[in-house]
Parts: sequence; C-alpha cells; structure tokens
Amino acid sequence: MDLLTETGWAAPRITGEPALAGDITCDVAVIGGGVGGMTAALRLAESGADVVLLEAETCGWGPSSRNAGYLTNSIAADPALLALLFSRSKVRALFQFAEAAVEFAQETIEHRAIDCDFEKVGIVQAAVSKGQLRKARRNAKIMAEAGSSAEYVDGRAAGLPDGFLGGMREGVGGTLNPAKFVLGLRGAVLASGARVFEHSRVQDVTDSDSAVIIATANGRVRARQALLTTNAYTKNLSIAPRRLVSPVWTSLVETEPIAPERLDEIGWTSRAPMVTAHMILESYRVTPRNSIVFGTRRLETTSGPLLARTPSTRVVDDLVRGFRDRFPGLHDVAPQRAWGGWIGMSSYWLPVAGEASPNVLYSLACNGHGFAQAQYVGHMLAGRLSGEPMAEDLETIWHGRGRFWPSFVSGPALELGWFGDRLSDRLARL
Repeated sequence: MDLLTETGWAAPRITGEPALAGDITCDVAVIGGGVGGMTAALRLAESGADVVLLEAETCGWGPSSRNAGYLTNSIAADPALLALLFSRSKVRALFQFAEAAVEFAQETIEHRAIDCDFEKVGIVQAAVSKGQLRKARRNAKIMAEAGSSAEYVDGRAAGLPDGFLGGMREGVGGTLNPAKFVLGLRGAVLASGARVFEHSRVQDVTDSDSAVIIATANGRVRARQALLTTNAYTKNLSIAPRRLVSPVWTSLVETEPIAPERLDEIGWTSRAPMVTAHMILESYRVTPRNSIVFGTRRLETTSGPLLARTPSTRVVDDLVRGFRDRFPGLHDVAPQRAWGGWIGMSSYWLPVAGEASPNVLYSLACNGHGFAQAQYVGHMLAGRLSGEPMAEDLETIWHGRGRFWPSFVSGPALELGWFGDRLSDRLARL
C-alpha cells in the first residue's frame, strides 16, 4: 500500500503562484487558502475589494483536498448532547446553519461549473449495533424536530451493506471529489482579480489602530482588515484566541477497484455513503472509480509543529482491520493507498467564528464535518468585512472575542475514545 504525503484523490499537481516578495498594501488580507479562505477571497474580489490571499503551500493543499468528500449537514457534536446543552431555538439555529452550508456548497458547484464528481445522494449515519440503532432513531427524531432534513431508515430497505442495521439518513448533501473541487474553486479565485500568493507561510499578524501587518519570510502585507481561515494551523499564530483550536490528524484508505456486482452481493445496492455512530466515527463511501474510501476511526494529535507526513502504519492497519470487520464479504479486496491531513477541532466541537482583534476576524468551521460549513462561513465573513449586517446563520456560531474552554482533545483522550468504540463493538457481538 502506498502511504502518501498529499491527497489520494489524485488531482493534477500544480506548481503554484509566486510567493510574496516585498511589501504590498490591500483592503483585506485572507490568510489560508483552503475552501473557506478561497470562498471569502472570491466574494471580496468580486465585490470590488482589493484582496490578497496568502497560502503556505498551494490553495487547497491541506484538509480541503484530503477529506472524505462529504457534503453533510451534520454538526460535530451529538444531537442528543446539543439538545441537552442548548435551548430548542439554538439547536434549530445550528441545524439551519448546517443545511444552509450544504445548499451554499451545492450552489457553488453549479454556479461555478466545478467538475468534481458531485452526487446528491445524502449521507447515512449507519448503525452497526442495536445500541447505535437506538441512537440513530433518537438523533433522527431530534434533528427532525429541529427542522433538519433527517429520517430514520431500515438497513435493508435503504440498501445498506450486510451488518449495517439501519440509521439516520440526511436528506441533503452527498459526495464529491474534494481535490477536483478545490482546483475548480482555485481557478475561480485566480480569475476574480484577487492577488494570490502561494508558498507564503504567514509568520506573524499584528493589528494596530491604523493597519493589520502580516509578515511572511520574504515580504509583508499591510491591510485594513484581515481574515484567519487557517484551520488547524491557526495555533501557530499568536493573534488567534487562546485555546481556539486543537489539531487532529485524520487518515483515509482507498481500496483497489471492486466489481459493482460484488457490492450488490453484500447488500450495498444503494451505494449510500455512510458514517457510523461511534464516538470516533468511521466513514465508508464508494467512489466513481469503483473503489471504497474509508477512514477516521482512530485519530492522532500533537503539541508540536504540524508537519507534512504520511499516515502512521498503526492507524492504517487499524483502519484496514475495521474495514475487514465491517465488510467480511470483501475480505480479499486489497487497500491501495492511504493519506491524511490535519484538521482543526474547536474546544467545544462546534463551528465557530469571531474576532481575534478589532480588525481581524477568524473562522474555525471544520471539526471533521466542515467541508461545506467552512465555505459558507468564509462567504458570510467576507460579507461582514464588507460592512454588511451580520447574517443570521453567522450570528448562530458567532463567538465575538469570548474565551474558549480548555480542550478535551489530547492523545490519551483520543485513545480512550478509540478503546471505548472497540469495546462497544465487542459487546455488540455477544
């Protein structure tokens, strides 16, 4: 099996735009060229602002092109926990935000004519035990009452594979090739008039009364306003709120191509993309090249620098064991490649946006479910920087300059979550 340092979605390599050299000025500087930063820069440029986009590698190089390719209306926290912690109106607002994010991403694909293999098929939170089945039924009820497009489904009726008993089906969203998507979005940004500097890692951001100064290795940007869309890498910037983000490495594996009739034989007639209801979810989807991409399940973190790396063999081996357990009828299907990336988890596992300083806004809309949400938040923050009233959905996740709780994300906590999931799997077999 190939262990990759880049995305396994096999997008064409690009050399990138030139790095920043010297000092420049602009209206707004966007720091971070993932889908959130690119979406913000695109809206700002098309509204007439002089915008500079700074990216440490090439736009979309990070988790934007490395994720499983789900457009989902899920919120990272468990719906039952949300219902316990927040008012009914707050829960409804969170799911309204999440569904609006999916709709925004779908409109972007259509409006920008981005060829990214998008399939509007929804996603199933699939149960592999009776306990998870009860959880899925409960979550479907909570989400439906909150106005979300979710329903409980039986496994066989929904065309799920053998061993998946049923679950909660999201009525919106679906799957795409994230690497193709970011290439299409990057092309739109380059055509918009935004000044894009790649291979320009930001080293420091300072906000004075007169300007925001962004320093890179070979130049500086002086801007009236700035936006941080740096996901897990936000932890490297001193201007970011303390405890805003915890970095988590998540991995994916792709199998060799599988004959379609074999998927029919194991009951996966719907080809519905799935996530499980474990504490640390497992994801499984069929790709247009007839392979299966699966991942998450076992996560890693670090207190050190976020270096480019391959997935660890320990995690990949565990992912493959999980695949064999879930799909015994595909026991002879070989894994071909594995890759991963650093995502950012907010301290309370919900999407968040706010002010790092008077002239610097930030977004952290990922938490493992944020491919659509990061774009939507970037779009709304661009409107905010342009002087528009705060959008209702942005207000739902707005944190202002508030403090953040200490994070529960740590190596021992992630291992404990994995161990709890494996224990529940064993108990389910008794």
